[in-house]
Amino acid sequence: MTRFALTVEYDGRPFMGWQRQTHGPSVQEAIETAAHAITGETVSVQAAGRTDAGVHATGMRAHVEIERDIAPFRLMEALNAKLRPHPVAILTCDAVADDWHARFSCIARHYAYRIVTRRAPLTFESGLAWRMPQPLDVAAMAEGARQLVGRHDFTTFRSAHCQADSPIRTLDRLEVNASGDRIVVSASARSFLHHQVRSMVGCLALVGQGKWTPDDLRDALQARDRTALGFNAPPDGLYFLRADYP
Repeated sequence: MTRFALTVEYDGRPFMGWQRQTHGPSVQEAIETAAHAITGETVSVQAAGRTDAGVHATGMRAHVEIERDIAPFRLMEALNAKLRPHPVAILTCDAVADDWHARFSCIARHYAYRIVTRRAPLTFESGLAWRMPQPLDVAAMAEGARQLVGRHDFTTFRSAHCQADSPIRTLDRLEVNASGDRIVVSASARSFLHHQVRSMVGCLALVGQGKWTPDDLRDALQARDRTALGFNAPPDGLYFLRADYP
């Protein structure tokens, strides 16, 4: 039995999310089905994070255990062949120690959220970014983002369906940067609550629109109450960038 670490890229639009679902296709199911076709084995693919329906990844980390004797490169090539035509690609595949775990060994997770501010509909990027028809005040958004960095009770920014034991999280980085009509919100932490990034971005957008001030964002955080949330940004613009390990 060999444990393989995978780096996975995927377009989340056709999927109900990473995790296997009974009511629609998932990225996990696609990879597990491909592995079964190659090896005849029923496997479970574990990931560093569980992205929601419509959320993308450029560097999701995952692991799978295979009994068959197969080289990492051959496994990667075979998985990519069997994954077609799903918009899922295995970028790297390496044999790792038996105690290496994509989720539990992870020490940091990094996300980016992409916003395009233009009146015209998105064509090539439809479903791959959040279009907002008006310019946003990026400086105010950046000031608001600084209110959230650090160790806090993020109940306000937590889904009602979140299964985490505690709402306390340490947000290491939340930055807002713009180039032309493109805005990227970058977030890094050891772990995130369910919907935390999308909830923070939704409220940052309210700041950018002038509907909230940066202080309103701080007040929402301190309320520790989901009803104080502005709204969740849609999944379209959210990307799991990478996971860090010791």
